[in-house]
Amino acid sequence: MATHFHKKPNLYSSHVQLKVSNLARSIEYYTTIIGFKVLEQTETEAFLTTDGQTSLVSLVEVPNASPLQRGFTGLYHFALLLPSRKDLGNIVQHFVNLNIRIGAADHDVSEALYLNDPDGNGIEIYIDRDESEWTWFEDEQVHMVTEQLNFQPILAAADGKWDGLPTGTVMGHVHLSVASIEKSEQFYTNVLGYNVVTRYGAQALFISTGKYHHHFGLNTWNSNNGHAPTEDMVGLKSFTVVLKDVAYAETVKQSLLDNGYLVEQFEAAPKYGGEQAFSTVDPNGLRIVFTIEGN
Repeated sequence: MATHFHKKPNLYSSHVQLKVSNLARSIEYYTTIIGFKVLEQTETEAFLTTDGQTSLVSLVEVPNASPLQRGFTGLYHFALLLPSRKDLGNIVQHFVNLNIRIGAADHDVSEALYLNDPDGNGIEIYIDRDESEWTWFEDEQVHMVTEQLNFQPILAAADGKWDGLPTGTVMGHVHLSVASIEKSEQFYTNVLGYNVVTRYGAQALFISTGKYHHHFGLNTWNSNNGHAPTEDMVGLKSFTVVLKDVAYAETVKQSLLDNGYLVEQFEAAPKYGGEQAFSTVDPNGLRIVFTIEGN
């Protein structure tokens, strides 16, 4: 697996924070079904890990939570990138053994599985094909499709050793439900510096840095002209974007301020993957926590 797409200087996400209606139920799901381990837990929050050091996903219980609804911005899915096809084969076999219903797709650049957690939050679990197999066009757009996944070679690669998510798992990308493609594109490309790498008509956009197939997906399929989610609504609470160093963090901060966006200091928490620097709210009302790469 190419790991350089999720290292500096790329602008990748390392952590997603979810609001859930029942913490105990969600912990059971994310540990038993998805294969995380609990790094830290309080009465209302749990940090989930694969390596015992940093957290890829954290869960926050919301009292009297209201369910996910159409017409609101938020999470379409977060995507866990596994190190190898063997790992994907092992988790497919694990899902089969537990009789878990999954969706699946071959995106040409990747092979992906899809599930929803007990609150309806979308989860993708995938592996990348080698970047030498990706097709880039002259206009710097990458070829991505949604076709039927061939499970045979994936299951053939499995070794039957399921012990939860492998330690090399990373947050591969985050796919957001946005209110406006135009405003989101302007923010993520002009203010934060991402490049558009694929468009699906006028309703979806994929952006990245360093020629990855996408660090973020943005779509309006369920959320066109939608409202920002309320505090009591399950779904996305925040997601991180990792910045390469302190100087670059200042550049991003200035860009946000120059374009009229809020910049708030954020408490440091290394388990988010890096030192937290500051946060903002994107045009869709979604909280981004910027962290500075530790290594």
